[in-house]
Amino acid sequence: MRPSPPRSIADLDAFPTGAFNLRRNGQGAIRQSSDGIEIRPKTDRPGIDILVAPGLKGQSVHIPVILTQSGLSDMVYNDFYIGDGADVLIVAGCGIHNCGDGESRHDGIHTFHVGKNARLRYVEKHYGSGDGTGGRVLNPTTQVEQGEGSYCEMEMVQIAGVDSTLRTTQAHLDAGAKMVITERLLTQGSQLATSDVDIYLDGADSSAQIVSRSVAREKSSQLFHMSATGNAFCHAHIQCDSIIMDDAKVSSVPAITANHPDAAIIHEAAIGRINSDQLLKLESFGLDAQQAEEVIIQGFLK
Repeated sequence: MRPSPPRSIADLDAFPTGAFNLRRNGQGAIRQSSDGIEIRPKTDRPGIDILVAPGLKGQSVHIPVILTQSGLSDMVYNDFYIGDGADVLIVAGCGIHNCGDGESRHDGIHTFHVGKNARLRYVEKHYGSGDGTGGRVLNPTTQVEQGEGSYCEMEMVQIAGVDSTLRTTQAHLDAGAKMVITERLLTQGSQLATSDVDIYLDGADSSAQIVSRSVAREKSSQLFHMSATGNAFCHAHIQCDSIIMDDAKVSSVPAITANHPDAAIIHEAAIGRINSDQLLKLESFGLDAQQAEEVIIQGFLK
């Protein structure tokens, strides 16, 4: 039977006509290449290679992962080769539905090779659900090598229900390359989230903008390590904003390093509660306190 597309993590109501790869419970379920985008299964380890032809424009790739088997530990290695001058959208993500008492875990290692003057938009969504007592664990690793004049935009979202996550991102930027990362994260209960981001601006006139927004509720914990290293004339701006609620804990540890006199790097971090004036204004429109909080949180995480 053909599996249904995962709406919550891949923005799909039906399977696309272009390239896609669906992985279910540690196995490739369905795969399709397209004209200009080839998806190859690896022969030495679990995972796929995705090859985007040079100069290709206006196409997309969807590569969702679904875990519904309690107690399953899945690791996958995916390599992306974006040809010179190409412009492509890649939508990834993992949904874990655990109704058992065993830990369900997915570790995804994604490596991007972005060619000269290429443009990549990458969207990654993580989601956990299920009424079992077993943990839902997601540990994504993202490695990026950007060629000269390339542009890479990454949107990384943890929607809900993930008990533990270690998010590791590392990027090296060549001359004139630009990277934009937007991270949105929500934790609640006793959930734990750690995010490590290391950006190396190696080429002249490279630039990076990293924005992390998070909400920590109840007794959850969040830890952020955000680092930018300028090895040439470059610009980088890192911003970490967190809303803390209830008995949650949030820690932000910045690190900026300049190894060149023309490296300009800025780091900003803010942790605080929801603004009481915003709550009062929304309550004056007829919302109760809980509804007002939800409106503010949803707006903050957009």
